[in-house]
Amino acid sequence: MPRMNLEGSSSIVTGGASGIGEASARQLAAAGSRVVVADLNEEKGQSVASELGGIFVKCDVSSIEDADAAVAAASEMGPLRALVNSAGIGSAGRTVDRNNVPFDLKTFEFVIRVNLIGSFNMLSRAAAAMAQTEPLDADGQRGAIVNLASAAAFDGQIGQCAYSASKGGVVGMTLPIARDLSALGIRVNTVAPGLIDTPIYGEGEQSEAFKAHLGQSVLFPKRLGSGEELAFCVMECITNPYLNAETIRLDGGIRMPPK
Repeated sequence: MPRMNLEGSSSIVTGGASGIGEASARQLAAAGSRVVVADLNEEKGQSVASELGGIFVKCDVSSIEDADAAVAAASEMGPLRALVNSAGIGSAGRTVDRNNVPFDLKTFEFVIRVNLIGSFNMLSRAAAAMAQTEPLDADGQRGAIVNLASAAAFDGQIGQCAYSASKGGVVGMTLPIARDLSALGIRVNTVAPGLIDTPIYGEGEQSEAFKAHLGQSVLFPKRLGSGEELAFCVMECITNPYLNAETIRLDGGIRMPPK
């Protein structure tokens, strides 16, 4: 069975304006898919989308209306075959801080809303559109969804209660959703990155020194991963017809210490 053919298809990448999302969007476009870059950053999102011959849609992933707009934009360009759920946020803070103040519940809820509920929202709306496409092959394959979790889902550090809970939820829903969507010919996988060199670390000499220090804790190779390396794994999840219901840690072998 050959790899899933993306020629003439459409795809959606949330958080596609930068980092892992942008790298995934570039590789999807190179594989022949017209990409919807779904992001809140209009300037960067428009720039990436126009460069790739795709479309930018301003998208709050937790909004049903925004999700539907992204799906509609994709479906106009071709049958929707792939979704990469790359949009996400973090907010560090201890469950109870040094002054004995509990972590702000609204902040906890917001992280869960974007990372977990947002991923499910995009996934369910996209899957409904994929279900209406013609099957690609004798297996009845219609599409593939890739969620982005984090190594923090397994070894979250001090201060990562909200982030780890949200990403743990993404890991936990992978198998049941893959089972749900199997009747529609849609595969679902999750990639859990470790330390990846994205704009989150800033720029300049101090930033580079900090990243080099972080890289020393990676088993091998002793550096941060690149968005492109993450996207290689995302593309494998999309195009390998037998890869389903799996969560893959892509982290250079790192196991995060408590802090």
